[in-house]
Amino acid sequence: MWDGGAVTGRGGEDRRRARELFGAARRITALTGAGVSTASGIPDFRGPNGVWTRDPRAQRLSDIDSYLNDPEVRRESWQRRMDNPAWTAEPNAAHRAFVDLAASGRLGMLLTQNIDELHQRAGLARDKVLELHGSMFGTVCMDCGSTGSTRAALERVAAGEADPPCRACGGILKSTTVSFGQPLDPDVVRACRRASLDCDLFLVAGTSLTVYPAAGFAELAVKAGAELVICNAEPTPYDDLAAAVLREPLVEVLPELMAVEPTGAERPLRTWGDPSTWG
Repeated sequence: MWDGGAVTGRGGEDRRRARELFGAARRITALTGAGVSTASGIPDFRGPNGVWTRDPRAQRLSDIDSYLNDPEVRRESWQRRMDNPAWTAEPNAAHRAFVDLAASGRLGMLLTQNIDELHQRAGLARDKVLELHGSMFGTVCMDCGSTGSTRAALERVAAGEADPPCRACGGILKSTTVSFGQPLDPDVVRACRRASLDCDLFLVAGTSLTVYPAAGFAELAVKAGAELVICNAEPTPYDDLAAAVLREPLVEVLPELMAVEPTGAERPLRTWGDPSTWG
């Protein structure tokens, strides 16, 4: 339990304020990033020990033009997919905390930049998760659009196909993740915007808030009247908008916040996402 000891965020007042906000919240929208999965053994990208921090060249593998135009990039990408720690990772206490929040009836929607599906494997219903950057577990042909399983494609890699082509048309296969230079699914983006407008508390967990449009959802929620709580190890560009900023490990801070007893059940919930407030 929190005991009022040393604080690595903006002070003990932020802890108290975060608890108050979670107690009062009727509907919470959450945005999660790579920091939620680091305790499961999946490194983040931009942190001190992130994938791109340790190997800046690795960022090139996430560029769609490089992937489509350079067979060597595709071959290396398939090898990295095969070695991705997400294949053996297990959900951690931070993932399970969101399951508890959903069970309380107060989680409106969880928006995630992660591609590891650990939120779903922790037990969160798939219709509660919006995957902004897709999933690593499926494949799509960049030529004909045929879809398939990443595991099936990796079996072909293990059998000797360094850059397995689409079996339907011979085109380029790629995981169903969004690379730099690729557009996000517009239906997912619209759903994320709706969820950002339809909450009284917006929680950011484990993301640097530097990749758009995901980062902008926090500001959208605040403009719509929601309170903002940021839980992230490093500063973000939106810290000054937040009512509380917490730097503690997510596997500690998120279960504690989700365990706060709700106190706002009698207060009517009115949000910009509620049609009754329009006009």
